[in-house]
Amino acid sequence: MQFMLTPEVPSLKKPITYTDNVLLIGSCFTEHISDRLQQHKFKVLSNPHGILFNPLSVADSLDSYINARQYTADELFLLNELWNSWAHHTRFSNTDKEAALSGINTSQSAASAFIKKADCLIITLGSAFQYYLKETGMPVANNHRAPAQWFEKRLLPINDIVAALSNTLQRLFEANPFVQVIFTISPVRHIRDGVVNNNRSKARLIEAVHTLCGMYDKVHYFPAYELIIDVLRDYRFYDVDMVHPNFPATSFVWEHFVTSSISPSVHEVMQQVQEISIARSHRSRFPDTDAHKKFLDSYAAKSRILMDKYPYLDLSEEINYFTSGKL
Repeated sequence: MQFMLTPEVPSLKKPITYTDNVLLIGSCFTEHISDRLQQHKFKVLSNPHGILFNPLSVADSLDSYINARQYTADELFLLNELWNSWAHHTRFSNTDKEAALSGINTSQSAASAFIKKADCLIITLGSAFQYYLKETGMPVANNHRAPAQWFEKRLLPINDIVAALSNTLQRLFEANPFVQVIFTISPVRHIRDGVVNNNRSKARLIEAVHTLCGMYDKVHYFPAYELIIDVLRDYRFYDVDMVHPNFPATSFVWEHFVTSSISPSVHEVMQQVQEISIARSHRSRFPDTDAHKKFLDSYAAKSRILMDKYPYLDLSEEINYFTSGKL
């Protein structure tokens, strides 16, 4: 007897390998996939603007990387004793204006260089609701806890989402003809919009993304949203806030991502890297014992052997940890 739907997750024609450069943009669910890729030592750049939820902000950020844009001091504003950017997440905010601007533009430079050599771009859209500053009409990526009366909130039409992202994709493919794009929809519930409006929002994102997949051969869809909403289907797969998927849920999605989107030729290497990563996170109660020193020696040797066998891996941080731990 079958107790759950069998997920249909199509495989990429050109799956991701260790030699690929992977750029990830979008909502907080992007961070889950990014963390897993980084843990397995893939070449990753994640959210150079910080977490972004809506498609207009995603499109604007990608345009800024393609155009190698540098932000200026007059684009920052002071609120609650912090200098902020309407285009960026609060992780770039700072009490010092020059420090905030420097952090933003350093990230811009890295993203501009990375996007030109990226082999894969993963975009996770979280919400079709867009906030606009009433005073100027400018769309914003983050409200930075500004007063609610400063903003007008709109649910973006599907055509507007498709137009914004399509224009960006065309520029992207001109700048980098070899990149492939994977869209996902975040399964995180934006419950502040209400259950009904959250579902309206997700539906518009899903329809827009599938329209884009039909327009471009190099644009694909990974069903992270459906894996949690339609396959797992249960609140036990959400955190205590009933909004964010928990560790078992994100692990379930990750397993399907590996199967469908990462080359089978590197799965064995990933397992070996994972073993070293777990050892790296181990904290001994008795670090001065011979047993712990042998443990460190063993994993330093395993890391060196793996790097020698697969030169594209960078385990220098792990080797440094295992060797310095004996001092």
